[in-house]
Amino acid sequence: MSRVPSKRRLLLYVVGVVLGLLVLAQLLLPGIAADRIRSRVERYGKVASVSVSAWPAVKLLWGDADSVHVRAAALALPTGRVAPLLHEAQGIDTLTFRAESVRLGGLRLTAVSLQKQGKRLRAQGRASAADVQAALPPGVSVQLLGSRDGEVEVRASGGLFGLSASLDAVAQASGGRLVVHPSGLLLGGFALTLYSDPRVSVTGVSAVAGGGQPPGYLLSVTALLR
Repeated sequence: MSRVPSKRRLLLYVVGVVLGLLVLAQLLLPGIAADRIRSRVERYGKVASVSVSAWPAVKLLWGDADSVHVRAAALALPTGRVAPLLHEAQGIDTLTFRAESVRLGGLRLTAVSLQKQGKRLRAQGRASAADVQAALPPGVSVQLLGSRDGEVEVRASGGLFGLSASLDAVAQASGGRLVVHPSGLLLGGFALTLYSDPRVSVTGVSAVAGGGQPPGYLLSVTALLR
């Protein structure tokens, strides 16, 4: 006669332990995940804040999260590290990243933002005319001609594609890559790949000349995580 109450008490005890562990996980795991993200990003500069939200929080153990928000001061990272870092965030439903400045390879950007919704990515940042010039090879200058339909058209002067002259070129997404090729029929078939990584597929780029001090450009990129 005592077995039924005993089994019932055991079941209640197990349920209580499980609920207790879930509550504990909900309290602790988001903070632990935020610390891990902070440590990853701090390899490249100063991080102001990181917040993580997940329900239930145990899914953080598998790298999934509802939302992550990161604010940073100044970061500097090689272009080859961008795709791996973004690929690590594939389990995050909504990601918001903002930084005062990011040096990406040789190009310095300010007022940088990145939004991720599902697999869709959109990043933008401002580059001053001086920062753009500093990122170009010696003797090369670039003038923005226009931007539409996910493409950017520029006029390059100096040494480009093995020529010492001025020519118009178009930067665009092609098969997930970011490529640039001369405008016109004669050299239109020649393309130089600026970015290619199967983990992050570029879908479009844009550039807008902006006012402000110093003068510069608002650059935007859209992409998909694979």
